[in-house]
Formats: sequence, C-alpha cells, structure tokens
Amino acid sequence: MTTTTLSIGSKKLVAEGAIVAQLSAIERLAGMSILCSDKTGTLTLNQMVLQEDTPMYVSGETQATVLMYAALATKWKEPPRDALDRLTLGNVDMALLESYEQLEYLPFDPTIKRTEGTIKDTRTGKTFKATKGAPHILLRLLPHTEASLKVREQVEKDVARLGAVGTRALAVGRTNIDTGDWEMVALLTFLDPPRPDTKQTIDEAREYGVSVKMITGDHLLIAKNTSNVLGLGKRVFGSSKLPMLDPVTKKKPENLGRDYGDLCLAADGFSEVFPEHKFLIVECLRELGNTVGMTGDGVNDAPALKRADVGIAVAGATDAARAAADIVLTQPGLHTIIHGIILSREIFARINSFITYRVAATLQLLWFLFIASFIFKPKEYQPATNFLDKGSYLYKDTGKYELIPENWDEFFHMPVLMLMLITLLNDGTLITIGYDNAKASDRPCKWNLLAKFLTSGALGIIGMASSLILLTIYLNNWKKGSLWDRLGLKKNSYGEIIAGIYLQISVCAFLTLFLARSGGHYFWQVPPSKVLFCGK
Repeated sequence: MTTTTLSIGSKKLVAEGAIVAQLSAIERLAGMSILCSDKTGTLTLNQMVLQEDTPMYVSGETQATVLMYAALATKWKEPPRDALDRLTLGNVDMALLESYEQLEYLPFDPTIKRTEGTIKDTRTGKTFKATKGAPHILLRLLPHTEASLKVREQVEKDVARLGAVGTRALAVGRTNIDTGDWEMVALLTFLDPPRPDTKQTIDEAREYGVSVKMITGDHLLIAKNTSNVLGLGKRVFGSSKLPMLDPVTKKKPENLGRDYGDLCLAADGFSEVFPEHKFLIVECLRELGNTVGMTGDGVNDAPALKRADVGIAVAGATDAARAAADIVLTQPGLHTIIHGIILSREIFARINSFITYRVAATLQLLWFLFIASFIFKPKEYQPATNFLDKGSYLYKDTGKYELIPENWDEFFHMPVLMLMLITLLNDGTLITIGYDNAKASDRPCKWNLLAKFLTSGALGIIGMASSLILLTIYLNNWKKGSLWDRLGLKKNSYGEIIAGIYLQISVCAFLTLFLARSGGHYFWQVPPSKVLFCGK
C-alpha cells in the first residue's frame, strides 16, 4: 500500500516537472526542514551578461584583447563547456585568435577554480600561458614583488566595489613572455541575475517551514548582495570559518555537529566554498537531526547532493549531478520544489492515514476476538427448545424441509472464511487511499510513533467496544425483557448472530478509515475523494 501510494505520487510529481529516482525520497522531501542551494545556475539564471566596466592592470590592453586572453584559456574551437565559456566565446572577436595555437589545456576544477591554456604565437613562435578564474585564485599566482603587491591591492578594491553592487568579476591573467611570471591583465565584469521565481520560491519555502541556505563559490561580497536581493538574510560567512576533510584519510572532523552546528544553523549562506565544504555543511546539519535537502547543477555539487537526505538536481544539471540526486527537475527554476514539497506532504498524509487505519483495524479485530472468546459462552445464551425458529430449515431426501435444531458453540469464534473476507475486502479497497484527498501540512512531516499508536489504539478500542456491545445485545436477544425483546425485533439464530457480527466488524472498519484519514482535522474538514468513497 505504501509503495503504491508513493508510486502514484511519483507520477504526479513527474507532471509537475520532477523525476523521482528513489521512491523513499518522497517521504524524506515531506520532512525536509533545511534546503541548501548552490547559487549559480540554481538561484540565478546562469546567463552571464557582459558589462562595459573592465578594470585594467596592464597598459595597452582593451576589453577586446582581454576577451582574447580569456578565450585562449578555453577550448575556443569546441562548443562552450559552461556559462563562463559561453560568456567569453560569445563576445570575443574570433579573428584575433587565428594567430594562436593551443598546446595544452587545463580544464576547470572546483578545487583550483580556474582554467589555463598553454599558447603558442604562430607569428613569433613564442609560448606563454593564459588563465581565467576567480580573482582571489589568480592573485595567488602573482609573484611577490612590489608591483604585484600594488596590483593585488587594486584588484581587491575593484572586486569589493563591484561586489557591493552585485556585479561579478572574472579575472584574466597571462604569463610574461620574457620573464615567465604571471600578470593580472584585467577583470571582466558581468551580471548573473536571479531567476524571476527564486525570491517567491524562498518565501513560500519558509511558509512551509523550510529554511533556505545559499552555498556558493563566489566572492563573499557577491554572495551577500545576492542574499540581500533574494531576501535570504544578512548572515553570510566565508569558507574560512568552515572545516576541511582530513587531507590523508578524507574523513570528516570529529564532533562536526557539536563544533560547527551553531554556525551552520545561524548562517543564511556561505561563500568561496569548495565541494568538500558543501559536503560538510550538509553533513553537519544532518548530525543535528535535520532532514536536509541540497540543490545544485554542477560536478562540484555532486558530493553534497549524494550526502543530503534529498538531493535535487535542477534542470540542465550535469550528468554527475543527476546521477547523485534523488530527484531531477525537468523545468527551470526552483518553484517545482514547492510543488514537490506540497505533493510529498499530501502523500505522507495518505501513508499516515493508511498506517493509522491498518493498526486500528487490526487491533480492533484481534482484541475483539481475544476478549469475546474468553468472556462469551454462546451455549449459555441458547434459547429453550420450545422456540421453533431457533434452528435452520434444510431440504432433506424426503422431499420436504425439516427443522434442524441449532447447536450453539461452547465459546465464541468466527468462521475462518469470514475472517478471510474481512481481510481481503478491506485490503482490496485500501488501494483507493492512494487517490484520496489530503491536506499538506504547514510544517515538515515527521513520524511520531507514540502518538501514532495512541491514536490507532484509541480507534481500535472504540471499534472493539462497539463490537462487544453489539455481541452482548445479540446473544441476549432471546431473553425476556432484553433490548431486542422491548423493540419487538425478530429473534436471531446463532448463524444470524455470527453474520451480524461479521457485518458490524466490516462496516466499523470502513468507518474507521474515514476517521483515520483526517489526520489532525475533523473528518468533515477534508472530504474524501470520489474514488475512496465509492471504493469503501
């Protein structure tokens, strides 16, 4: 029943633009309390728009030549590999690249955060290197000279100025042909605007009790500006406050949750992080007992996606990210996650209803049969022999009906066939719960087994008590002055009593479902679906 309900819910999620790789992820999505999200391509459009502002650090260069050096640090004769490559190759003058030959290429890696090309100038035969990447990464390549120190100070000022207004910077560098030392050529500036639905998605997630945290490799000032625009909060910290994996064993730090839990919970975001930082942030939040979701689109997000309780790969994600994720979004933006949260909590409510009903119905039947078999001795209630319609008329070989006297049992029990019918009919119609109306909880869903069994036990006791009361009335129906006698109802044979109890248990079980399916609401507040109503 649980698998069927999850499968039906998975089909609904596909219609909303979310492919579920693991059915169990739906249950975890319903209980998700923290959502960690990458920034570029997830919270933002990942569509870089080049700006005119290009801070220069080498004389004689222009934005066109800076774009040329940036293109030399890519595979310019191949399709772009990422958004920064698209930005570079989409704006460079390809005619400027005809005089250069790429000898070697170092692709982007999340740990070094830059690309590099070894270039030969076919006009002079000389070779040099070109690179593009994060400004603070390229600054580490500069030699320790007085001139480089001045360049470093100016780059940091420019990055701070640009970051304050939300403009991102891509540093472009090259090696000096004569000395071989690295030089910072310029900063290419661009905007990566947030997705139109991101702020609304974050606000709606908070309404459903899900805290959103941004984790990005961008500069701290860019992260703070983005966080402010999206309304995430002002508590954005750099990666210097975060631990690293053990360099030898690659194990996480001991007491991760104890030492860094307060920081991870208080933060609205982290900047300048490496892939292992994302992994450790997710692991730290999980150690604190949170159900953590992670969204991302790149290879650097894969470890965190794999470790999270709910890994969500956004539309356009890399193969590595999709393989590590539990849910893959097929539509751009994060708003699909909100639909997923609502649907998963409705699915959780249906599973919750089923378990409550199943436990209550089982306890009702078991307790009733156990108590009734010890307390009631039907033979003691058997009427006197002068009552003619206490037996059954059967067709005999003599060609006429004869009255066969009943022999009431020594102790009460129900035929096995009736028990099988109760089980088969009840379980057969339970499939309709998968199509039932359900109301999504406003808070993350968690299992409360104590409350679950107390509720199921209370419903089971009510059902059991009603069956015992009806059995008592039935067995006393032949006695003078009994309720049956005062109402003037037809006296029942023992077989009719058994049949009546069978019907009572079946109907009571059906009605118990309508109580169990309401969750924390009154049964009339959440009307049953037509499928469930007709099925029961």
